[in-house]
Amino acid sequence: MTATRVVAEHEPIARVLPLLTVPHLDREFDYLVSAEQSDDAQPGVRVRVRFHGRLVDAVLLERRSESDHSGKLGWLDRVVSPTRVLTPDVRRLVDAVAARYAGTRADVLRLALPPRHARVEKENRVPGADGLPPATPDRSGWSRYQRGERFLDALTHGRAARAVWQALPGEAWCLRLAEAARATASTGKGVLAIVPDQRDIDALSAECVKNVGVQRVVALSAELGPAERYRRWLAVLRGQATVVIGTRAAVFAPVVDLGLVMVWDDGDDNLAEPRSPYPHARDVAMLRAHQLRCAAVIGGYARTAESQALVEGGWAHDLVAARPTVRKSSARISALDDSGYAQERDPAARSARLPMVALTAARDALKRGHSVLVQVPRRGYVPALACTKCRTVARCRHCTGPLAWEGPGGASHSASPSCRWCGRVDADLRCARCGSSAVRAVVVGARRTAEELGRALPGVPVVTSGGGEVHDTVTGPPTLVVCTPGAEPVTPGGYGAALLLDAWALLGRQDLRAAEDTLRKWMAAAALVRGRDEGGTVVVVADSSLPTVQALIRWDPVGHAATELAARAEVGLPPQVHIAAVDGPAQAVAGLIDTADLPEGAELLGPVELPLGARRPAGVPDSVEVVRMLVRVERAAGLELAAALRRGVATLSARRDAQPVRVQIDPLHVG
Repeated sequence: MTATRVVAEHEPIARVLPLLTVPHLDREFDYLVSAEQSDDAQPGVRVRVRFHGRLVDAVLLERRSESDHSGKLGWLDRVVSPTRVLTPDVRRLVDAVAARYAGTRADVLRLALPPRHARVEKENRVPGADGLPPATPDRSGWSRYQRGERFLDALTHGRAARAVWQALPGEAWCLRLAEAARATASTGKGVLAIVPDQRDIDALSAECVKNVGVQRVVALSAELGPAERYRRWLAVLRGQATVVIGTRAAVFAPVVDLGLVMVWDDGDDNLAEPRSPYPHARDVAMLRAHQLRCAAVIGGYARTAESQALVEGGWAHDLVAARPTVRKSSARISALDDSGYAQERDPAARSARLPMVALTAARDALKRGHSVLVQVPRRGYVPALACTKCRTVARCRHCTGPLAWEGPGGASHSASPSCRWCGRVDADLRCARCGSSAVRAVVVGARRTAEELGRALPGVPVVTSGGGEVHDTVTGPPTLVVCTPGAEPVTPGGYGAALLLDAWALLGRQDLRAAEDTLRKWMAAAALVRGRDEGGTVVVVADSSLPTVQALIRWDPVGHAATELAARAEVGLPPQVHIAAVDGPAQAVAGLIDTADLPEGAELLGPVELPLGARRPAGVPDSVEVVRMLVRVERAAGLELAAALRRGVATLSARRDAQPVRVQIDPLHVG
């Protein structure tokens, strides 16, 4: 059958990128296009090609008149679909992301292009909305921010304004972003909004539908079935939907004539892609805005060091409220040390692990008819114990395992703790460091906290939110809501009080982003509390002298981010430098470092054991020890470092005996 094919008369060469998993084959290959394929075989379509004797998926990148290959060319096997799924703008973005994160274009394309659904492609197209939505008439919401109205004016006139927006406590952030989307849509341009999870998608979509119209808005998320997701994605590709809201993968959505990119809560871990090449949605979104010279806004109650770097570098400007406005909007926030539970006179406060002032704030809010929010670092029950005085973790004297009180149905706090590894009971526990016999829970989960607070506040309904039981809203009578970070329900009018417990368990983590992440979680909860004029109170059980606690009390996320950025610059940590984490067997890691032509001045740190909680690289047997090597370079050498590691990985992958190595540029958790 191949002999009967006739070469296409015009541009008979198709340059394609096979979607292969091996890094050394991340390059284009030329194939012949037959005359019958010519009309459908256009740049951006999915095709099938024969590669090393087997059929593989590929994307057609361009048509050419001549080939650089001097040998015999094979034929394009078939055009899977005439739909051009890879637009020129998205192709440029894919190339840039692969270069930035030392990955392959095939891996990035798997993130950017959803799986094809043939039946959906054949459906009749639904016409888009006619005309343009009117520009936002009411600007009172943005007027509370310095330069807020000017920012909205810039969007209305199609200018590429870029800002890092600090939302006020209690702000209707969905409405503000919807107003920005409406201002951009009124110019005929598209809008792309990236949020951390489905709850945020639902909330923002509802506001955008009100402001822009249901036919113009589409939501993309992993929770959609493959058919519906592809249907909505095609609506974006065809220009039927111009306002796109989605989670991290939606950052590659082929929005036509993109005019505004928005990212909400960029410090959320959900925005970091766990699949190769591990890009962060915030960075991809800003890269896209830079390539297209369009407007961009990063918003949140808190601020990351990366966003602060964009402001200090002049790429974006601050969009913040004046201090009097911040004070008026925020609740009254106080910090109380948690070392004096045993000295409390109120036995209810003692059993609930709350200082008397915090419990009083909760009772007062409930008496006023307002619900109370209690945030704890984790769900479930007590996982471990620590010394009350010096906070040394209590461990078993027989096997060094962690000690804990049993969970539901087991022993109470009055019983002796037992080892979680060997099960032995320690009836005479004393701290190995200071000799104290007093112990306390390292982290008490949401479920046990709910039980304890329920006993301290009898007659009050208690709701837990977290894990598999996340509540979006809480209505009805005044309720005590115990939740984990990120699972805070919204209540009409706001909470009367919020109690932030076990703060040191968040701040004490051995993590580069511990302080930044803790402040983000606290502010997300505190932002749901009524303002101080309405009696809103936030109590954080932590030492008030800690900088992160002070930033919460003053509601100063910008100052905290600036301090965090300066501290990272001083010790050489991202985003002021670029760090590559190379994970794999020791021999393979050493081989990559030796093979890669690293930039001049690159600093090697390690190798060390793979950090606790980090996933092992795919393909490495469980019996093989995995190590991590860090490579640090100046910020200006980031692309050079990525290119060197990319070439090194490709060289190693061409060897049959090479062991897998994982490369992550600026990973979320360095170790």
